Amino acid sequence: MGFKESNNNNPSEASSSSHTLNLPNETTPLIKKSHKSSHFKTFANVFIAIVGAGVLGLPYTFKKTGYATGTITVFAVAYFTNHCMMLLVKTRKKLENRNGFSKINSFGDLGFIVAGPVGRTSVDVMIVLSQAGFCVSYLIFVANTLVNIFNLKPLSSSVGNDASTVFGMSWKSFYIWACFPFQLGLNSIPTLTHLAPLSIFADVVDIGAMGVVMVEEVMIYLNARPVLEAFGGFSVFFYGIGVAVYAFEGIGMVLPLESEMEKKEKFGGVLGITISFIALMFASFGVFGYFAFGDETKDIITTNLGQGWLSSVVQLGLCFNLFVTFPLMMNPVYEVFERMFCEGRYTLCLRWGMVLVVSLVALSVPNFADFLSLVGSSVCIILGFVLPALFHLMVFKDEVGMLGWFKDGTFIVFGVILAITGTWTSLLEILATKA
Repeated sequence: MGFKESNNNNPSEASSSSHTLNLPNETTPLIKKSHKSSHFKTFANVFIAIVGAGVLGLPYTFKKTGYATGTITVFAVAYFTNHCMMLLVKTRKKLENRNGFSKINSFGDLGFIVAGPVGRTSVDVMIVLSQAGFCVSYLIFVANTLVNIFNLKPLSSSVGNDASTVFGMSWKSFYIWACFPFQLGLNSIPTLTHLAPLSIFADVVDIGAMGVVMVEEVMIYLNARPVLEAFGGFSVFFYGIGVAVYAFEGIGMVLPLESEMEKKEKFGGVLGITISFIALMFASFGVFGYFAFGDETKDIITTNLGQGWLSSVVQLGLCFNLFVTFPLMMNPVYEVFERMFCEGRYTLCLRWGMVLVVSLVALSVPNFADFLSLVGSSVCIILGFVLPALFHLMVFKDEVGMLGWFKDGTFIVFGVILAITGTWTSLLEILATKA
């Protein structure tokens, strides 16, 4: 299903469907702003939208792929991410200028105009899976980190069983269930405006913690100098791509951020500078972490720091970051389901049910970085690379020429191939870890 020009005098109506664009979408701002964003504020907003927990799995990924392969992968994914984000911006501008549509506020709105309900549903499904996947990784991180900090001893164990348990469950499971009632409370808040300051503070804590960890890693490397590998086997190449794509995921926020910028013609330059800076930071963090601990690098790099007050403060700060970010990241999931099944109305039972589902999935995944790779490969590649290229090609198909068809087609075909192979590789890693 394609798009076509409106046949009536109401430019706010998308003619590919009887629905209008006045629907809840997955990127409604937490705080409405009446003013436009400066260059620096746009830089900060893009930074916050992209940088998250995924960076903590990069050193482990570099251990598996080799530091040279990992570095190349990070910069390649950064370039492709920037390219596909700009594809969305160009596609929106084309539709708004040529077809007289009202403001296209989100990725889902764009999909709806280009491909009708199928486009909207495709984006919604990917948004739900990616956002819920982020929250699963948050719970895994919080639980594993708390176990590492407190260095808990077995409270009860059967003969011949060395596993540490409490009330018949592992300590990881115990902490996930301990978070559950508090997350029910946080996720019950109808409006998340009051959580926005906590989220900003959490991002500051996240950046500060990364700086502390990198300094620690440099000091450890200067003393230990472990044996390192520059290139891993081809079998782990797709695994590394999955983690890198996860770390750069922020495609859903690019259209709202571009809309808020005062000088929109400068958005591409600001976006490129921001992503380049993030890529340099990610690559440095991954290299320093692997260089410091070598083959001993763990899936969550902060657990390599050992005991001590500084290490504990850093890890607890990161736990707080992810704990309060959880309801913010789940909000797009609630908006999609409440729009689909509850006519956009706030529904407490639905929200609590989704928190339960996310918690149950977190209980079944043993490794943080393996799960990052799975989500990055299966969902984020489709959402970040395939759909932007597909929508761009559908809108510009009569103008791009053979080169444009080749470029967009390459993103679509190789994106699908990477998604399939990366998902398979990640599943093998997860199953091998559980075995």
